Amino acid sequence: MAKITKSTQTTSKRPSSASREPRVPVSTSTGAVWLRGIRFSGFSLLMMGLLVLGVVVLAPNISAFVEQRQQIADLNAQLTEDGDTVDRLTAERERWNDKTFIMTQARERFFYVKPGEVSFLVINDLDAAALADVDEPVSDELTTTDTDWTEALLASLLSSAYAEEVTTPEG
Repeated sequence: MAKITKSTQTTSKRPSSASREPRVPVSTSTGAVWLRGIRFSGFSLLMMGLLVLGVVVLAPNISAFVEQRQQIADLNAQLTEDGDTVDRLTAERERWNDKTFIMTQARERFFYVKPGEVSFLVINDLDAAALADVDEPVSDELTTTDTDWTEALLASLLSSAYAEEVTTPEG
């Protein structure tokens, strides 16, 4: 076997360390150190490319799906609202099939009466001066009244029982 010996004299194309300029240490940010430490293999680049391609292909379909689900939810809400409207209108139609309800509405809305009935309309039965005195503030404290309500009720009943009959002028 041949013995290989190492020569003590090395030939290098680099300049010697004495002829180089001194280096100044520069602080690098942690982000730059992290970025230099990333090594991409062909497999990782292929997987990232497939991931981007998958997002590009699936994004329109997913947005269409979400939009359709929103439309379905809106239509279901509208269907529920329309069902409630149909129920309300059906109940109203059933009320209008009742003769008593029709007569009540005719009396209230059009002031219709049956033959032999007398209709009384009270229009502005209070004086405007009497309404102005009602604006007193309400207190939180309980107070006693000056008159006894039972005596006032009894006096009102007795005076109405003994009142003279009022005749209306015919005209």
